[in-house]
Amino acid sequence: MLATGMVHGRFQPFHRGHLEYVREAAGRCRDLFVGITNPESDLVPPEPASPHRHLAAANPYSFWERALMVRVALAEDGIEPRRLLIVPFPIHDPSRWHHYLPSEATHFIRVFSRWESEKAERLRAAGHRVVELQMAVKEVSGTEVRRRMEAGEDWSELVPPAVARLLGAGG
Repeated sequence: MLATGMVHGRFQPFHRGHLEYVREAAGRCRDLFVGITNPESDLVPPEPASPHRHLAAANPYSFWERALMVRVALAEDGIEPRRLLIVPFPIHDPSRWHHYLPSEATHFIRVFSRWESEKAERLRAAGHRVVELQMAVKEVSGTEVRRRMEAGEDWSELVPPAVARLLGAGG
């Protein structure tokens, strides 16, 4: 078991796929950093490998709202809070990474698209250890959750129950 690991994502919002990702990483390390990317979404430049990630419509929740989603979902799932630290993680600006994580952290990444491959390569190029998690096919996306919310369709089944309650879907 590794001492320190890190996962990261926009978590717009935190959904069941994110929970599966965090569970997998938490099972491989003692302490886990959960990095929330696009912490200041209005400062994120366009990203060719993920053209929508800088758009306001793709970033409806603030850093603090997302941190709360992560916290309540992981607590409800039984992941001990003392093992976790939720931090901002400006993935678009490698010069700032040292402010938010220890250099010895192993980054766990699920690779579903060109963007995740790009993140893994950037982290490796900066000298960080990266473990690519081989997980099931991506079944849930934040894009789909946001689409259903906007359309007034049921979205609560796509997020952990604690997140559904937090965002007002009942559950």
